[in-house]
Amino acid sequence: MKQERCSAPVGRPRAFDADEALERALQVFWQKGYEGTSLSDLTEAMGINRPSLYATFGNKETLFRKALDRYMTGPAAHVYAALTQPTAREAVEQLLRGTVDSLSDPCRPRGCLMVQGALCSGDEAAPIRQELVARRAASQELLKRRFEQAQQDGDLPADFSADDLARYIATVIQGLGVQAVGDVSREELLRVVETAMLAWPA
Repeated sequence: MKQERCSAPVGRPRAFDADEALERALQVFWQKGYEGTSLSDLTEAMGINRPSLYATFGNKETLFRKALDRYMTGPAAHVYAALTQPTAREAVEQLLRGTVDSLSDPCRPRGCLMVQGALCSGDEAAPIRQELVARRAASQELLKRRFEQAQQDGDLPADFSADDLARYIATVIQGLGVQAVGDVSREELLRVVETAMLAWPA
């Protein structure tokens, strides 16, 4: 099988670049989760010392929030693009397929940062758990609003619950993220998408 080549930066940057350092932090959080990532992991990957990290990004919690913002406008940007599709079905299918593309990209860590980052058990990580819950709820709300608009346009049955459908799609997306961490193949993930679309309301 042909080896994939990824253009991820290697080694310490020659000069401190805040944007590149944040990208490196994102990769570490994505691989290890919030609680599994130490400050030493971050400073080593970012190529900076702790004073520089604190001065530029704040503490670990603040840095993680900034990494989440970068994730949502980068690897997870397909979410917003999908919702602009002309029909709700097209929007959901593009959303799910875009999720699989992101999850199976060989140049990225496996899984979803919104899921991986939530694997926190300590009290110290409680604010991060709450942050991730809030962000997932916001994404689900976007889906709900898209489905409500579809109902107004006659694209979805008026008696169908937009809230239930949004929760179902959000659950599928989170499940895909969990499956991807277990090295489930792209083809298998796409079959999950095809099966999920069979449940689309007539």
